[in-house]
Amino acid sequence: MHPQPSFCPIETCPSRGISGAGNLHIHDSLRNRWKCLVCNQSFSGRKGTPFYALKTDEKTVILVVTLLAFGCPPQAVVKAFGLDERTVAQWQKRAGAHCQKVHEALVEQPQNLAQVQADEIRVRCQKRLIVWLAMAICVPTRLWLGGVVSKKRDKHLARALAKKVGACCLLGALLVTTDGWPAYREAFVGAFRGAIHTGQRGRPELVSWPNFVLAQTVKYKQAGKTIGIRVCHLFGNWQQIVCLLPVGQVLSTAYIERFNATMRQRLAGLCRKTRCLLRYETSLSSGMYLVGTVYNFCTPHRSLTKDKQERTPAMAAGLTGCIWSVGQLLCYHIAPPAYVAPKRRGRKPKKVGLETQKGATPLVTV
Repeated sequence: MHPQPSFCPIETCPSRGISGAGNLHIHDSLRNRWKCLVCNQSFSGRKGTPFYALKTDEKTVILVVTLLAFGCPPQAVVKAFGLDERTVAQWQKRAGAHCQKVHEALVEQPQNLAQVQADEIRVRCQKRLIVWLAMAICVPTRLWLGGVVSKKRDKHLARALAKKVGACCLLGALLVTTDGWPAYREAFVGAFRGAIHTGQRGRPELVSWPNFVLAQTVKYKQAGKTIGIRVCHLFGNWQQIVCLLPVGQVLSTAYIERFNATMRQRLAGLCRKTRCLLRYETSLSSGMYLVGTVYNFCTPHRSLTKDKQERTPAMAAGLTGCIWSVGQLLCYHIAPPAYVAPKRRGRKPKKVGLETQKGATPLVTV
C-alpha cells in the first residue's frame, strides 16, 4: 500500500497544502517519492503518515495497529510478530498522534449535534498515579467528539471538554446531558455563549445560545447501591427537552456509558482490575485517540444500519461516504496550513535606475 499525496508538504513551497493543483509528479515509483514542480523538491509519499521513516513493511504495521485498536494486549502482539515491546509502543504512539490530527481535521468541524452526552472515567496508572479522562458523544450519530486527559478532576477538565464539544457544534438547538458533577454547569454554560457587538468600547455582552439546554442525571445511592435516578434541570428552557428528545427516549447518559465500556474493552489500561497499567499520560492520550478514531471511521454500528447497509458514526454524521479500513485511516494525509510569505523587515531597497515609461529600457546609474 502506497499512500498518494495530493498536495506538497514542503514548508517553504508556495503551493503547500493546496490539493489538486496538478503540481505533483512521480519522482521514484519504487521508493514512493514525489516531486513538486513549484518548489522543485522531492519528498516521500509516506510523509505525514505513521509509516514515515519506518523500515518495517506497511502491512505489518497496519496489522499491529489494528490489533491494538480492538483490544489485543501488547504482550500478545509482541509474541505473535516477534517484535520488541518498545517498537509496539512507538507504533501505537505514532498511530495515536496521526488519529488525533485526523480527528481535529474532520470531526472538530461545525455540525448539527442536537444531543450530546458527557462523562468522565477514573484511570489508575503506575506508581499510584490517578488520571481522569473526560469524553463526549453525539447521541443521534454515535459520533465520538473527543476527550481530555487531566491529573485532577476540577473545573479545568470540564472547561476543556466543553471547549471540544463547542468546536464540533453548529449554532442551533442543543441538549447536553451529564452526570451529577457540579463543574459541568459552569463549563458548558460558559462555552455555549456568543458576543453581541454593539460598536461601543469595552467588552461585549455574552449571551447564551437561544436553544441550549443543560440537564444532569443524579443517582440515589443507599448502602453503596443505586436505588434511583433524579433528573435535574440546570440551564435553558425545560420544554425544549421534549422537542430534542426522540419519541420513547428518556433523559439519561446511557450512550456515553456504553462508549466508556467500549473504551475500557479496547484499551487495557482502562480496565478496573488489570495488571496492564499505563505509565504516562501521553500513552493514555494516544490510545484514546486511536480507539476513538477507529470507532468513528472504521467500526460499523448496528443501531445506525439504514436500508440494510452498515454505517459508521462518521457516515451517519456525513463526514465520509464509506467504511474506512485501518490502513486507509493511517494513510490519510492531513493538509498543512496554506503558505504565507514572510513579511519583509527593514528599510526598503534603494532604487537602482530611473523610472521610465512602460515598455522602455530603464537607465541604470553607475
